[in-house]
Amino acid sequence: MSSEYILSKIETLPLEAKKQVLSFIEFLQTSYSKPSPKQPKKTNFKEEKFVGMWRDRKDFENSDLWLKQLRSSEWRNQGE
Repeated sequence: MSSEYILSKIETLPLEAKKQVLSFIEFLQTSYSKPSPKQPKKTNFKEEKFVGMWRDRKDFENSDLWLKQLRSSEWRNQGE
């Protein structure tokens, strides 16, 4: 589709329609000129410093037992 063809079609329109065409063209220009959103960088969590930070804690060797004791001590003191 050539520019001349498009212009010839626009020329046949009344003034109000030409204003609408111009407005639509401006809308399309802003829509297509936006840069595409960048994808966030994928993080390799194995390389993060926090991974394994509690590895050597002896009180966490049995996490189920640790959590049970923590809940017991915290909940037992509720309402006192």
